[in-house]
Order: sequence, then C-alpha cells, then structure tokens
Amino acid sequence: MKTLNLPTYQFSFKEENKKTKIFDAIRKKYLVLTPEEWVRQHVVRFLVEEKGFPSNLIAIEMGLKLNGLQKRADILVYSKQGKPILLVECKAPHVKIDQKVFDQIGRYNITFKLPYLLVTNGMEHFCAQIDFNSKDFFFLQEIPEYEKLEA
Repeated sequence: MKTLNLPTYQFSFKEENKKTKIFDAIRKKYLVLTPEEWVRQHVVRFLVEEKGFPSNLIAIEMGLKLNGLQKRADILVYSKQGKPILLVECKAPHVKIDQKVFDQIGRYNITFKLPYLLVTNGMEHFCAQIDFNSKDFFFLQEIPEYEKLEA
C-alpha cells in the first residue's frame, strides 16, 4: 500500500481467500485491505496515538439515513458525554479531495450537525470547525487534540 502523509504504524495483516485483510482495533475484526481502508486505519491510529482520542469513543462506518437512502459515515467521534462531535470522511489516496468530497461530508453533517469535520485521502487533510450560529465554517491549521474539541 501507498505511504501516506501520516505517521507509520504497525498493523496486523492476514491472507484469506486470496485477499489481504487488516485488523481493525475499533471493530475488533479483520477487514479487506482496500486503499480507503488503509487510510481509515491510519487516521484512527493517528487520532488515538497522536491526538489523544479515546478509542472507545470512536465508531467506524456508522449508518445514517440521507434523503431516504442508507449511507455510512467513515469515522464518528463522540465527546465524553456521548455526543457526536467529529465526522471524518476518508478517501483512497488516489481520490482527489475536491468540492464533491466536501459536499458529501456536508450532506452527512445535515444529519449529524457536528461542530468538526475532517476530510482526508491520507495525503491531504482538511479539518473544519462549523459555526452554526453564523452559519459559517473555517478551516483549522491542524487536526485538534481531543481535549481541545468543543462540544
């Protein structure tokens, strides 16, 4: 898999039915290693190991209904009070982060109404804070530490 613009981590892999699988420590199971899953696993490890996010407050591939359609949020992070606080959309490294990706996470956030959004393809990372009072957003210089997220 491609080297990402994230720290390097050790993962557990196994071969099954001629497919490489990677162990997901959050879901406690092996998953087919796709380029998007490679990014997702790195982002989760980054959030936990570098930014102090509690692993027990992270959910992966949470279902949501959007205009009657079933969708999945890649990563959803909860506050210590159990309230969703950050939504992460992961793309494969070859997928360009463009307006379509921002529109996608924006549509998902209509359902969640979260104050923080993160979009990444493992190479580029865009983290935004939403101000619902002014109906505006601003990009952050870096992904904040968990303790600095405001619910």
